[in-house]
Amino acid sequence: MGRFYITTPIFYVNGDPHLGTAYAVILADAIARWHRLLGEEVLFVTGTDEHGLKIAQSAARHGVTPQEWVDRTATEFQRAWDSLDVSYDDFVRTTQPRHHETVQAFLGGIYERGDIYLGTYEGLYCVRCEAYYQPDELEDGTRCPVHHVACEHMHEENYFFRLSRYQEPLLAYYAGHPDAIVPETRRNEVLRFIEGGLSDISITRTSIDWGVRVPWDPRHVFYVWYDALINYLTVLDYGRDPERMAAWWPSVHHLLGKDILRFHAVWWPAMCMAAGIDPPRRLIVTGWLLNEGEKMSKSLANQIDPLAVARTLGPDALRHYLVRSSAIGPDWDVSLEALVMLYNAELANGLGNLVARIVALILQRAEATAPSAPPEPPAPLELVQALEEARVGWERWRPNDAIDAAIGLVHRLNAYLEATEPWRLPRSSPEVRAVLGAAREGARIAALLLSPAVPRGAERALQALGFANAGPLAWTPDQPSTRLERSDPIYPRADFELLREGLA
Repeated sequence: MGRFYITTPIFYVNGDPHLGTAYAVILADAIARWHRLLGEEVLFVTGTDEHGLKIAQSAARHGVTPQEWVDRTATEFQRAWDSLDVSYDDFVRTTQPRHHETVQAFLGGIYERGDIYLGTYEGLYCVRCEAYYQPDELEDGTRCPVHHVACEHMHEENYFFRLSRYQEPLLAYYAGHPDAIVPETRRNEVLRFIEGGLSDISITRTSIDWGVRVPWDPRHVFYVWYDALINYLTVLDYGRDPERMAAWWPSVHHLLGKDILRFHAVWWPAMCMAAGIDPPRRLIVTGWLLNEGEKMSKSLANQIDPLAVARTLGPDALRHYLVRSSAIGPDWDVSLEALVMLYNAELANGLGNLVARIVALILQRAEATAPSAPPEPPAPLELVQALEEARVGWERWRPNDAIDAAIGLVHRLNAYLEATEPWRLPRSSPEVRAVLGAAREGARIAALLLSPAVPRGAERALQALGFANAGPLAWTPDQPSTRLERSDPIYPRADFELLREGLA
C-alpha cells in the first residue's frame, strides 16, 4: 500500500486549546485513522508555533521568559490531544533545535538562489494574526477583519521573498493540479488572488528577537509565519535525510482553516518552488466553527472547552460530533444541545445499543458462544454499499458522509434483527447461530467504519463482541469462536442539563 502524510496547522501557544483547534486536530486524526484502516503507512503530524511577537508579549504578561511560557503551554496542548485520543506520530515545536536547523537550511537555500533580498517594510500589522494587511483588506481601513481590533503601523528593515516571480509558475501548477486545493471554492479564491498580481513579501523582523535567527544576518529573525510553515519539512529531516524527504513529501496533505489559506496556498508553494521542491500535494481547507455567528477564538472569548466536554461525556462524544456534523469546507454553528442529541441518537441508542443487544442475544440464544458469520453478508445489510459509501466519503473529503454510511449500517443491523427475530428461533440452532453470527460480524465492520471518529468506543465494541483484534475491513466468516460476557454500556445516555451544569 501507499503512504499518506497529513498535517494540522501548528497552534499558537498563547492560550489554552479551544474547540476550533480541537476540530482541526480531531478531523486530521480521523483522516489518518481511516488511511491506517486501508493499510497505508501513515505519518500524522501536529505541533505548536512558539515564536513571534504575541508569544513574547504573552510571556511578559505572565512574568516569565518566552521559553518558560512556551514550555508550559506546549505541554498543555500535548496533554489535550492525548486526552482526546489523537494518534499523532510526531509533535513539532518550533523552538526545537531540529526545527531551527531546518528553517535556516530551507530559507538559506532560497537566499543563495537570489530570491531573498534586503529592503524596508512599512504597513499595518495585526499582532493577533501575526500578519500584515493592506488597507483595503481591513474594516474601515484600520481594523483587523478577524479580530476587529486596530492594526499597528510598522516600519522596519526586512528581508523580502520575491513572491512576484512566482505568479505564473503558481498559476501553471494549479492548472496542472486541479485537485490541489479542496473544496473547489477555496481553489477559485486562491486563483483569483494570484491572478490579481503578487507582491514581494517581508519574511524577517528586526523589532523582536524571539524567533529563528537569520543565518546570513543575525540582526534579523524570521517572520513567524515562514518559520511556522517550514515545520512540515522539519519532521522529514529536510536537508539531513534526502531519502526520508523523497519517501514522504509527495504524499503530503495539509489540513488548515480558511483564515490561513493564502499563507499555505500562495506563499508556501512559491517558497517550495524557490527551494527546488514540489508544492504540497493537497490543501484541505476547513471552514470556521461558529458560536452565534462568530468564529470561535481565544481573543473573542466565545469558546467551548473541548476538554470539559470530553471529561463529562468522554472524548468520543466530542469527536463524533465534530467529524459527523459537517463536510469539510463550510462554516457551521456548534451547539452543546446538538452534540448531546447526536451522542444519544447515534452512539448510545445506535452503536452502543446494537452491541449490547447482540451480546445479550448470544448469551441467551447461543449459550454465550459467539457464532461465526455465514460465508456471505445477508442482502438486507447492504454491506458492499456501506463500505463503498464510506470510502467515497473519505476520498471526497466528506467525513460526515462516511460516518453516515456507518450509522446506516447500524440501523440496518437493528432492522435485520427485528426481521429475523432470533429470540423466536430455537436455542443454539443453526438458524439462530447464522443470524447472530451475521449480526456480530456486521457490528464488527460498523465499529471499524466508525472507529476514525470514535476509536475508544469502537475498541470497546470489538471487545464486547469477543473479537481478539479488529480484523480486516471486509466480511470475514472464519472468525475463531469465543465466549462472551456481559459488560457495561459502551455509551450511557447523556442528559443535556447535567452536561450544561457540569460545564458551567
